[in-house]
Amino acid sequence: MGNQNPQEEVADRSVNTTVSATSSDMEERSEFINLRPKRLKEYVGQTKVVETLKIAIEAALKRKEPLDHILFHGPPGLGKTTLAYIITEEMGVSINVTSGPALDKGGDLLGILTHLEEGHVLFIDEIHRLPRVVEEFLYPAMEDFAVDFIFDKGIHARSHRYRLNRFVLVGATTRAGSLSPPLRERFGMLRTLDFYSEEDLSRIAKRSAALLNVEIDNDSADEIANRSRGTPRIVNRLLKRVRDFAQVRGDGVIHKATVQEALELEGVDEKGLTALDRRFLKTIIEFYKGGPVGIEAIAATLQEESDTLMDLVEPYLLKIGYLTRTSSGRKVSEETYRHFGLPIQQGLFK
Repeated sequence: MGNQNPQEEVADRSVNTTVSATSSDMEERSEFINLRPKRLKEYVGQTKVVETLKIAIEAALKRKEPLDHILFHGPPGLGKTTLAYIITEEMGVSINVTSGPALDKGGDLLGILTHLEEGHVLFIDEIHRLPRVVEEFLYPAMEDFAVDFIFDKGIHARSHRYRLNRFVLVGATTRAGSLSPPLRERFGMLRTLDFYSEEDLSRIAKRSAALLNVEIDNDSADEIANRSRGTPRIVNRLLKRVRDFAQVRGDGVIHKATVQEALELEGVDEKGLTALDRRFLKTIIEFYKGGPVGIEAIAATLQEESDTLMDLVEPYLLKIGYLTRTSSGRKVSEETYRHFGLPIQQGLFK
């Protein structure tokens, strides 16, 4: 350990802050972490976001100053956490990782902030879920790099301002609109991550296959990309399942037919729809005549949380045009009926 590179030490600390739970969870998450790009030059997709970060990081290094606070927002699995780790590597600093729901009270955040060193990164995932009392601690911390302590109560109350080292807050959220304006306005950089193109996803599949020491051809990588819902995290998850199938039922090499068989077993169809996606769409068709219907009614019928449907199901269905939102609720499109091979009621889409 004594001869370990400082950046390797940073990476080790970063991994330790995020890996927990059972040994199988640790193995699964460790493998995903190993598939993550470590530098911006290795990052595939999100071209404008990456270019903006390159400029900001190079300028900050030239001035020998920390970066501005950064907010990444977009659907799950598009690389928000990966970019936070890349920033720490590019800047040569450490990272402290937490999440909005984990910070119950101001003291939790206070303990983290007072231990951050100059230029280090604090990454808060699901930052839109910060309790209000914790969020208010962040205002002076982000703007003035200071926190205020209140001693005693009543007429004996007095405050003390504690100066913090200049740190970089990187926030990630799937719901930028849920952030309060005072918090959102304190970020110097706000960047939206969008769904990936199939070409970029295919490149990610081939890169990850090389890291996993499994052979894959172009057609197979394209097939996985087509079924990955525009999301790199899903590419890697499906690739691992296909790899397992190829090693047990095949010759260890991933072919297009192997991908199709493996993902059919997984319940992922040619458009990337999962069992939950199909249940969601069929519920609207069969119970509500194609819509419109409110999300709470759909959630009650499926016995799922509405937040789960809005965060994990709807974004992709909206992107591919299988679902529309109206003032009256959710409606499926004509394309949805075609996908399921269902007859289209006359006049339904006029």
